Amino acid sequence: MKISPLPIFLLLFVMSICSLSAQSKKTSTADRVGFTDAASFGFSPSATGLENALALQKAVDLGGTIIVSQPGTYKLGGTVYLGSHTSLVFGDGVFIKKVNEKEDFSHVFINKGAATKTYNEHITVDGLQIIVNGMDVRKFNEAYGLHGQLAFFYVKDLRINRFRCLDLGKAQYGIHICTFEDVIIDDVIIKGEKDGVHFGRGKRFTVRNGVFQTFDDAIALNAHDYATGNPELGWIENGVIENCHDLNAENTTGYFCRILAGAWTDWQEGMAVQQSDAVVSNGKLYRVQAKPDGTIYTSKTRPTHDKGSQVLDGINWGVVQNDITYTAGVRNVIFRNIFLEKPRIGLSIHFDNDKYSRSYYPGAAIPLQEQLSFDNVRVLHNKPIPFLSIATPVDLVTISNSSIRNNTIKFVSNKAMTDYLKTSITIYGCSFHNDGEFELITNGVAGKKIHVKTFGNTELNDKFSAKVNAGNGQIIIDSDLTGLKK
Repeated sequence: MKISPLPIFLLLFVMSICSLSAQSKKTSTADRVGFTDAASFGFSPSATGLENALALQKAVDLGGTIIVSQPGTYKLGGTVYLGSHTSLVFGDGVFIKKVNEKEDFSHVFINKGAATKTYNEHITVDGLQIIVNGMDVRKFNEAYGLHGQLAFFYVKDLRINRFRCLDLGKAQYGIHICTFEDVIIDDVIIKGEKDGVHFGRGKRFTVRNGVFQTFDDAIALNAHDYATGNPELGWIENGVIENCHDLNAENTTGYFCRILAGAWTDWQEGMAVQQSDAVVSNGKLYRVQAKPDGTIYTSKTRPTHDKGSQVLDGINWGVVQNDITYTAGVRNVIFRNIFLEKPRIGLSIHFDNDKYSRSYYPGAAIPLQEQLSFDNVRVLHNKPIPFLSIATPVDLVTISNSSIRNNTIKFVSNKAMTDYLKTSITIYGCSFHNDGEFELITNGVAGKKIHVKTFGNTELNDKFSAKVNAGNGQIIIDSDLTGLKK
């Protein structure tokens, strides 16, 4: 019997359609999943630290979304570099443990552009749990002054979610970010010795839902810093810090948040400089990078080199940045829903002035910090420690809906400036717990002018009475508090 070619043609046509459909489904499934599994590159709890560093680097070099889903402790023997448009997602039960299989290293992750000051953008790190494992070192391989376990320098559109590190050492910060735009840090638990989250210059940021138990600062807004503390200097602005807890611990230094300003001058022949001093010269910003031993140097030779460091007159000058600014500070930042369990100064509007750094060089422009708001801050300890210490010029401080015990607002001088300018303080909707006379403001700055306005506050004890100590300054008061109201 003769077979017509038409049924054969139809059969082949149907088979072709089915094949294309299967391929289409396969492609659409891949598109729908849209991620890279790091395990497919050999990233594994059973691999060595060096093997894992190489495998994870290959995975993240693809960009897109990279996942690590298998629970376990993954040894890591070197830094992994993240590029733009990369999301790195760690599943529950995944831990990254630093190990020394060849040499020690500083950063677990850092952005690729850090070494060349090239912006990376749109990076997400989700679910990272770091075990420092005693590897707490400052190498400064990528940038002098950058030393976070998780570090970003020149970054835009960065998001860090569900970060955990419970064994910080004395040298490295948990998270270190400098020269940034648009950063969100959400849901972190950080414990250990050094700063939890440490910022350098940048704008538009949020830190929220944080639990900290650190010997040093929980959060540092260090617009100025030690020469070893940040790679660049400038302004930190337009941010929110909210829903954070400063847990108690036996030993402590630092603050829940350090809000650090500074200023410097043009280089001048014969000027006296020390460790961390900054100068402007040859269109660049230079800093003294020396031992913090209190040595005062006399600079006779202008620094003009383009990069790296150079010793002139026995002074090691390092190039910091090419864009010129003469001041650094913090402005337009809101703190809200902050719980202070640890008996230390909660918030310090700060200058350094010691052998490690003097934030303000004599004769420099005045770095006026601006518009700092503290809402629903709860002091949970009973120690007579300042709630807020103010050591720099600041235009306006607003304290609202907060719970204040025996915790004064203290103005202090670092004896670097002759004029600390006027500061206005507004306090409203707060509860005062002190059972007796309470010194609300203590001023230790000669010639300081402070304007205080309070309203809508609640005194929880009948014997409560507020007072202020103007020292050698002037305090003008408009208050609803017993002892201050007219």
